[in-house]
Amino acid sequence: MRPLTEEETKTLFEKLSKYIGENIKLLVDRPDGTYCFRLQKDRVYYVSEKILKLATNISREKLVSVGTCFGKFTKTHKFRLHITALDFLAPYAKYKVWVKPGAEQSFLYGNHILKSGLGRITENTEQYQGVVVYSMADTPLGFGVAAKSTQVCRRLDPMSIVVFHQADVGEYIRSEGTLT
Repeated sequence: MRPLTEEETKTLFEKLSKYIGENIKLLVDRPDGTYCFRLQKDRVYYVSEKILKLATNISREKLVSVGTCFGKFTKTHKFRLHITALDFLAPYAKYKVWVKPGAEQSFLYGNHILKSGLGRITENTEQYQGVVVYSMADTPLGFGVAAKSTQVCRRLDPMSIVVFHQADVGEYIRSEGTLT
C-alpha cells in the first residue's frame, strides 16, 4: 500500500466533493483518530493510521486489503466510487434524494430513478450533482447523479429520469464475485 500521488489525491477529492462537498475534512480528521487514503492495485482504501501502522508488518504481495475500499482508478485514470463507500458518504452528504417504497426495488436492481418514484429531494440540487439515495425510512440505498435540478423536477412528467444510477446496495448480491 502506498500513499496517493498529488494527481490521484486531486482526482479522488474532486469525486468525493461532488457528493459531500467541503465535508471531506471530516473524513480525514475524525474524533476517533486520523484516517488516510492508501492505494493498493488501483483501489483506494480508507484506513485508520493506527491500523495502517500495524499493516506495515505484512508484505505488499501478501496484503489483500486494509480498511474500506472507497473505489478504484480506471485505466484512463478516472476514479469510480464503489458502494462500500456509502456508509462513509451518507452522513456527510450535501444533496439527498428519497425514493418511494415502490421505486426502491427498481433502484436496487440498478435502474435510474424516475419522477414517479421520487419521494423528496434536497432543495437547490443542481443538474449533474452527486446525490445520496435514501429510502423513505432514511436508510441509505446508494448514490447517483441528479439528471435534473430541483426546480426542473417539479415540472417533469412522471416517466422522466431524475437521478442517474451510479451504485446501490444491491450490488453486493449482483456482483459479489467481483467486489473486493
